[in-house]
Amino acid sequence: AQNSSGIGSGAIVDSAGNIVTNYHVISSVVDGSGRIQVTLTDGRIYEAKIIGTDKSTDLAVIRLVNPPSDLVAAQFGQSSDLKVGQPVMAIGSPLGLSNTVTTGIISALNRPVQVQASESQNQDNSKDPFGQLQQQGNQSQSITTNAIQVDASINPGNSGGPLFNEHGQVIGINSSIASLSSSSNSEAGSIGLGFAIPSDLVVSVVNQLIQNGTVDHARLGVTVTTGAARVGNDTRAGAQISGVSQGSGAGLKAGDVITKIDGNTVTSAQSLVGYVRRYTGGQEVSVTYVRDGVENTAKVTLQSEH
Repeated sequence: AQNSSGIGSGAIVDSAGNIVTNYHVISSVVDGSGRIQVTLTDGRIYEAKIIGTDKSTDLAVIRLVNPPSDLVAAQFGQSSDLKVGQPVMAIGSPLGLSNTVTTGIISALNRPVQVQASESQNQDNSKDPFGQLQQQGNQSQSITTNAIQVDASINPGNSGGPLFNEHGQVIGINSSIASLSSSSNSEAGSIGLGFAIPSDLVVSVVNQLIQNGTVDHARLGVTVTTGAARVGNDTRAGAQISGVSQGSGAGLKAGDVITKIDGNTVTSAQSLVGYVRRYTGGQEVSVTYVRDGVENTAKVTLQSEH
């Protein structure tokens, strides 16, 4: 950019030269005040231009200018098929060390992660670094993902790079790490808590960015906080509704606690936002909620954020 530079990683999407990376990797040149260069694994360097960005999922698509004819696109797998304990491999340029491979396992799935759209990914609250205990209001203002958590070593520079399964398929895009650093001036490093954006969400966002330059995200039309509800002898965590937008919610009301969406367990406000982020406006979802101690299920048509 005009007064700074940065480095990140990416994955080739197709032979046309489209590459997916993180929004925060190229955010400093979104206004056109800088340039992007892509170095392939064999050392060839190409200029690239921005095709589309989606800050809300921290994803972006860039395209090589005059791409070579021998590009090999990565194969994307389905993140919905992943299991905890499955081996994974990350490839990227941690701290500028290009073509670095690290391995590990999937530590958790659907981990709600809420981060800032910046390269540092630093959070002010060390006891709640990913905002999982905070109130979640306007979904469109949050950068929340139900991420793949891995213990593979991921460091600054790995951002935007691919996370592979044992079959060589991309099942996520590495995006953030947890850090014990208490200072915004300290460089965060791996402590074995890395997070990747699931490939199912990546493919949906990338396809929309290539086709339209923008992404249609869904919204449930409710304001929620992390809460709990009593059902029989059990107390269940979930997302408690504090407000419903006019014309939204299909029967949901303040006080209801959402515990599942399309069969996926909702454990917090951020968890709900992460699930809703995967859909587009107009899609219908099944919402399980608790009202007055009784569990109910409703079909809700999601709205578009645009």
